[in-house]
Order: sequence, then structure tokens, then C-alpha cells
Amino acid sequence: MKTQRRIAAVTMVRNGEFFLSRWVRYYGDLLGRENLFIYFDGTDQPVPDFTQGCNTELVPRVAGNVREADKGRIAFISARAAELFTRYDMVLGTDVDEFLIVDPALGISLPEFLSGLDARGRVSFSGLGCDVVQNLNCEPALDRSAGLLAQRSYVYLSTRYTKTTVLCRPVPWGSGFHRTKKGNYHIVRDLYLFHFGCADVPETEQKMLDADLASRGWGRHLNKRQALVRRVAGLPVRDWDRWIRRARLIQTLFRPVYMWNKPAMLGLKILLKRPERFADVI
Repeated sequence: MKTQRRIAAVTMVRNGEFFLSRWVRYYGDLLGRENLFIYFDGTDQPVPDFTQGCNTELVPRVAGNVREADKGRIAFISARAAELFTRYDMVLGTDVDEFLIVDPALGISLPEFLSGLDARGRVSFSGLGCDVVQNLNCEPALDRSAGLLAQRSYVYLSTRYTKTTVLCRPVPWGSGFHRTKKGNYHIVRDLYLFHFGCADVPETEQKMLDADLASRGWGRHLNKRQALVRRVAGLPVRDWDRWIRRARLIQTLFRPVYMWNKPAMLGLKILLKRPERFADVI
């Protein structure tokens, strides 16, 4: 019988209560709320009641444009994660709209799955990046009172979200948890990182009107999200099992020449329909 590993989860958030509530519910149910560490970017942020039982901290807002702020935030989170390794065997780091999911077909929980992995010599573990995108051909605006994956069936295979989500030792993350500054990727079979930043077009449109985000250089990033939604509407839907295997192999073997420790997808634009077994997970 495998020994259960001690696993913590960390995130940093600003003005993101909707996804934070889902993040707390999901990881809290799996890991225990006492093992969740939430840092609020700015002392002006309210700490929501639904975070009761979690470890919460208001920190001074990280200054600068989006690139500078991302670097400042990840340096802070990496330092806190390193401290947690005095008590934990693994530290899981994601944004509040990202959920690390074990294939429900296995019938085991995330901590059981992670406890069964061989971490000898590993710096981190990654799930295959699945960008959940609203398909404007057939999906309405998100009902925020209902389950997310029950309303969203399409995922775009994205190397951007094949992140070094699970640390096995105290090493610094790169901005946005996209890589570690030491060690390579290890993309684990049957493990996925579902990202919901493109799951609701009206929310993205609202963010594009936010003067604070615009002043910090978020316009380009939000325009990319809108472009992805338009692209997805015109892509054919591929076979899940076949392309999941292919994508994991491609991303394991190939790296961009400009960043050896980030995965590549060789320019392939692959849209999949998630299996029904995922519908009730988030």
C-alpha cells in the first residue's frame, strides 16, 4: 500500500472570487482546506468567507506591468512553496482558474494518484494542458451557478497549460508556473491541467473594459483569448484518445529552440471534445 504524501496547494489571486471559490472547493475537498495557501495580491483585497479553514494572507500588491508583476508574484510564491517543503512532500501551484485533474476512468483521487508516482530524481510533474474554450457554434454563456465542465465540452490542446504544476522539491517556478528554473518537464499519463480562462466570452469582454488591467498591459493577452475562441469555432474535432497520446509524446520529445524546458506542439492546432466522464469533475 502506497504511503499518502503530504500535499499542499498554493495560489495568488486578485479580484477573482468566482474561480477562487471553485478552486477552494475542488482542492479543499481533495487535500483538506488546512493544506491550501491563498495569497491575495493587494492589501485592499477582501478575504471571502468561503476561504474559512484555508491559510490566507494579504500581501502588498506586486507592482509593474503584466510581465514584471508575473515575475514578482512567482518569486513570492516560489519562496513560500520552498518554506512549505519543511512540512510537505509536494507543493501544487496553479492560478485560480486551473484545475489538475486525474482521468476519472482510473477511479482514484488526485492525492492517491500523486502519492503513487515515483518522484525519485524528479523536480516536478505536469498534467497535459487542456484549454477549455467556449465553442460559439453550440455553447451559450456560462451559468455560474452550475458545474463548469457540464457546460463546456471542448478543449484546445495547449502547451501553454502543460505547466510544472506539482513540485517535488523546493525549486523556483518560472512566471505563471509554466516551467521550473531547474529541471525538465515530466508529463504524466492520465493527468490533465484544465484551464478555464477562455471558457466564458462575456467575462473576457468585460475584462477588456477594465482600465486597471489595460494599464498593466493585459490587452494583448485578452486579445489572444478572443482570437483563440474564434479559431476554435472553425477547427475540426479530433479523437480524444488518439490525440491525447500523440500530444503527450510530442510535448515530451520536442522543445522550442528558444526555451529548452518548455514543451512544443509543432504548430498543431488540435481541438478535442472531452469525454463525458469529466463532466461532473469541476
